[in-house]
Amino acid sequence: MVLAIIGVGGWQLLPSGDDGEKPITVGTTDIVSSLDPAGAYDAGSWALFNNIYQSLLTFKPSSTVPTGDAARRCGFEGTGLLTYSCTLREGIAFSNGDEMTGADVAFSINRVVHIKNPQGPWSLLSTMKSVEAHGMTVTFHLKTPDATFPSKLATGAGAIVDSRQYPADRLRGGRTAVGSGPYVLKAYKPGVSATLVPNPKYVGAVGDTGGPVDVDYFKTPDDLNTAWRDKKIDVTHRQMPPSVVAKVDASSNDMHVTEAASAEIRNMVFNVRKSSPMGTTAVRRAVASVIDRNKITANVYDSTVEPLYSLVPQGITSHSTAFFDTYPKPDPAKAKSLLADAGVHTPVAFTLAYSPSGSAAPESAEIKRQLEATGLFKVKVVSKEWAAFQKGYADGDFDAYTIGWLPDYPDPDDFVAPLVGSDNTFHNDYANAKVNSLITATQKYSQRGQASDDFKAAQQAVADDVPLLPLWQKKDYVLSAENITGSQYLSDGTGIWRLWELGRI
Repeated sequence: MVLAIIGVGGWQLLPSGDDGEKPITVGTTDIVSSLDPAGAYDAGSWALFNNIYQSLLTFKPSSTVPTGDAARRCGFEGTGLLTYSCTLREGIAFSNGDEMTGADVAFSINRVVHIKNPQGPWSLLSTMKSVEAHGMTVTFHLKTPDATFPSKLATGAGAIVDSRQYPADRLRGGRTAVGSGPYVLKAYKPGVSATLVPNPKYVGAVGDTGGPVDVDYFKTPDDLNTAWRDKKIDVTHRQMPPSVVAKVDASSNDMHVTEAASAEIRNMVFNVRKSSPMGTTAVRRAVASVIDRNKITANVYDSTVEPLYSLVPQGITSHSTAFFDTYPKPDPAKAKSLLADAGVHTPVAFTLAYSPSGSAAPESAEIKRQLEATGLFKVKVVSKEWAAFQKGYADGDFDAYTIGWLPDYPDPDDFVAPLVGSDNTFHNDYANAKVNSLITATQKYSQRGQASDDFKAAQQAVADDVPLLPLWQKKDYVLSAENITGSQYLSDGTGIWRLWELGRI
């Protein structure tokens, strides 16, 4: 049975989802900033993309090596890691019935780069020179060798859209999506809910597309916790209040608790433009010399997160402790000396911005308290809703801001190139020739362990420059009702939200 609804760009044939199966309801505080893969590079949007769009490649649970999804085969050609080719599976169709072709793939990748939306993932494709399609084969030509390119194609940056439904030069508006993933987006209310039904046309890496799922979006962790406590949702993921998570009993009989090692991190990012006080390296180093991560993790997060002292988190190959080595303990005297030697007048007044989700407000208050207690800084804390926050930091409106980072793919490159490379996703105007050279050097190694020395050198260079300050790394918690199975697949380190793995017993 199908339901025909009018959508942007044409008609979509959607499964009715009224076959009697009760949807599983997942609650989250994540924000979906766009339904268009060219216009979003955030956890909430990509979690939805994982389910309604396909990429050429994907990651199987707990795997660090991408495997074919829309593609039946992919591989580098010749030597030098400069040409990468994929051949599509036969019989893939979009949710509106249009057949997927190689031209759709090339179109999708090209439009991400061409539109270059400030909140889009185009920076992940920075090593690509061109892409071309010949029938069902798609060939990528790279500017420099990039062993991580297959992993990048497995992310939301590689999501494939219908070239007949998405404009080439701008984002697609509206509240509908045309994809070929395991689910079809039946209904969407921004900031409220997304209704997903299994896609009967799906052809790809997923064997069973599961049952219907409703995703409910909550404004605050307390709202999410209230819905969980009142049994209005079956699964919670990102972010319950830290005070609640700290008391969760993993042995409880009335719910399932998944506690997973996570590479989710949070940074304080600095605007290094000359127009900002943070454009002076000594000021950024002084902040790094003062911040006490242990007090942030204990006072704000009830020790549900751990202090982080480098760009690459623990558990990821090539992790180092560069910031601990350079700034081993909170030292206001050192900060004062750094500012005096640079001729910086104190107190240094600057704006610190955050988007009001999770514990961002008390975290910013704690940072302000620590910095102002030294007498060296005067901090004006600014709160902006997510869309305004993204636009603000992209435009350089804030001197500093705090932001989380959830990895797109399980490789240290994903914590270096997008965060501190030229044209980085944080838009803080940071560019360092040495760091860029090291990033390029790391990408030439197919055996990723061989890039470790270069990654560690890059982490040390970042600790010296301080374009950002790593704050903490967290464990990931998924809570589900006792009759729900598969919730552990929402958090397995690959960055993919596998809603199709959820079931009810």
